[in-house]
Amino acid sequence: MQEDAPILEVKDLWKTYDNGVAALRGVSFTVRRGEFLGVIGLSGSGKSTLLRCINRLVEPSSGSIRFGGAEVTAMGGKDLSAARQRIGMVFQHFNLVKRKSVLTNVLTGRLGAVGTWRSIAGRFSPEERARAAELLGIVGLGDKGDVRASELSGGQQQRVAIARSLMQRPDLLLADEPVASLDPSTSHSVMRYLEQANQEFGVTILCNLHFLSLVRQYTTRVIALQAGQIVYEGSPQEIDEAWFRRIYGEEAKEVRIQ
Repeated sequence: MQEDAPILEVKDLWKTYDNGVAALRGVSFTVRRGEFLGVIGLSGSGKSTLLRCINRLVEPSSGSIRFGGAEVTAMGGKDLSAARQRIGMVFQHFNLVKRKSVLTNVLTGRLGAVGTWRSIAGRFSPEERARAAELLGIVGLGDKGDVRASELSGGQQQRVAIARSLMQRPDLLLADEPVASLDPSTSHSVMRYLEQANQEFGVTILCNLHFLSLVRQYTTRVIALQAGQIVYEGSPQEIDEAWFRRIYGEEAKEVRIQ
């Protein structure tokens, strides 16, 4: 793969669900290595479906997804598992094992590499445990490793989820509404750690967001979806009031996260 080649190429991607809803309709875009790409749009515009198609949690109906030069939509078995190891994901609702310790939750990011049985048995190497502890320090939770995940606040749990995804050493990180369940001040805290993963660790990030103020502050480029189609692609700073109304509707009012 050439150094200047896109890390992700999506071409003419369609997803129609069994109930007939066309969530994605001919979506095409590329992502350069090292970008922090924001994806915006109303609920139901196709943002979550898009991210889940990229790592095949949702099967596309048609179209092409190339990651690292390889055709993801043609993969199966070990090839798909290997590709998913290079694609981390942060969900809106954290998806932690609440009864397990924070450190154990971070270590599960190695599940694809060490295998299910080693993970269940807790048979992680000293190097893996050291890496998990290091990542907890990076997200500001270095003293929480032995605490049960259920005892953390929502923002802290999301930071554990980020550390868990970074445990994979991903090339691409998909974040699906990572701050939707959080208060404004906590939202900035979580976004700053995603920004750190992008700028310091070189992780390419594709992040669904509701709030345009967060998109303007943290992302380097943005695409906007409306009814499963891209209606805007470019700089977040160039989304003026007219573009905002076109993306979100004439009656929409922008809510800023301070």
